[in-house]
Amino acid sequence: MKQTLIYFAIATLLGGCAVIGPASPPAPAMPLSFAESTDANAAALAPDWWHAFGSADLTALIAAAEAANPDLAIAAERVKQAEALVRIADASLFPALNLGMGSARRKTRPDGGEWTTADSSNATLSASYELDLWGRNAAGRESAAAGLRASRFDRETVRLTLVAGVADGYFQLLSLRGRLAIAHENLAIAERVFKVVDSRVRNGAASGLDLAQQQAAVLALRAAILPLELQEHQTLFALAILLGRAPEGFDTAATSLAALAVPRVAPGLPAQLLLRRPDLASAEAQLAAANANVAVARAALLPSISLTGTAGLASDVLLNFVSGPTTALAIGASLLQSIFDGGRLGAQVDIAESRQRELVQGYRKAVFAALADVESALAAAARLAAQEQLQEQVVVKTRLALRLADIRYREGADDLLALLLAQRSVFQAEDQAAQIRLSRLQAAGALYKALGGGHRLAD
Repeated sequence: MKQTLIYFAIATLLGGCAVIGPASPPAPAMPLSFAESTDANAAALAPDWWHAFGSADLTALIAAAEAANPDLAIAAERVKQAEALVRIADASLFPALNLGMGSARRKTRPDGGEWTTADSSNATLSASYELDLWGRNAAGRESAAAGLRASRFDRETVRLTLVAGVADGYFQLLSLRGRLAIAHENLAIAERVFKVVDSRVRNGAASGLDLAQQQAAVLALRAAILPLELQEHQTLFALAILLGRAPEGFDTAATSLAALAVPRVAPGLPAQLLLRRPDLASAEAQLAAANANVAVARAALLPSISLTGTAGLASDVLLNFVSGPTTALAIGASLLQSIFDGGRLGAQVDIAESRQRELVQGYRKAVFAALADVESALAAAARLAAQEQLQEQVVVKTRLALRLADIRYREGADDLLALLLAQRSVFQAEDQAAQIRLSRLQAAGALYKALGGGHRLAD
């Protein structure tokens, strides 16, 4: 007993020298500012950034998606699984206690003899504890904790992607409805012109060629409506799935992008991305877990020491430990060191170290991709705003040209070709303006997503 206690004291002192595991590595060098210029009047990031678009319908859709989206629910369950893994890893740092009890009756009869009965009962309390001399269990616990942090950040990534996806789907839906309205309006104009051409043909002021050309223009506009209607239905169905609902019966009343504001957001400093983007935080947590796994693999090369203790009672009476029981106590220590394993443990160290180096490069790549996301969104926001202003002027001019061409055709000053070209120009200009408006809203949403949605992350 005395020697065992001495071994225990020495092992405890050695355990104090154990290395739990390396800390997370520093982030790659970050630029001091973004290359794209930012608007001085832009607003700061906010966690509920979608409110900046000024749509109550969008806010309601996002709330519904956060409550019922399957991907977000799956991510939440993965967090619970990671929490359970941490509890399992925590258990390795504590002793294990086991209680066993049993009772038996045995009857025997020698050949030709009498039956004899023997009763027995026993109760055993055993304890075992592995001394964490080299920090293997502590490093395993750190790996599990880092995995938990990564799963929480992954859940935030899913949430941010979901919110951005709902906003993007909502914008696309309204854009398609707006483009459908433009197509129907241009179809109505073409049909009115067709009536004018038909009347001129009947009066001998125009040829059958003019009538056929205008009829073809009407049919082309009708044909252009069908794919837009298909896209509208498909976008609506995709939006329903994001909200965790069946497509049947789902709809939203909003019809136009014109009522939506295009927010201007200040991106802040590039280094702030490390504190805002959950995907970067997850990559860093995964790297911390890999670092801890390296410590686990290295510690497996070193000897392990386990302490065991057992206390028990035994009795010759069935289900009774009061009448003259026999007491037994035992305490022991064991040391285990691998001598030859064919290089298995060394290969596990190589795998852990290679995985750690792989994640270092993955982390660097994720940081660079995040910077590129912000730069792309900033570039799109600035240029699309200027493009929308120019396109609005194009729409005004093409509408004026259509009115003049209609008047000149009615008066016989121009042929139908000029009128057809003017109709086509108006439709294309208005449709292009609607698509540019959509692109501006999508760029604003992409910028919010690239910046991490306005959250400051915490473990």
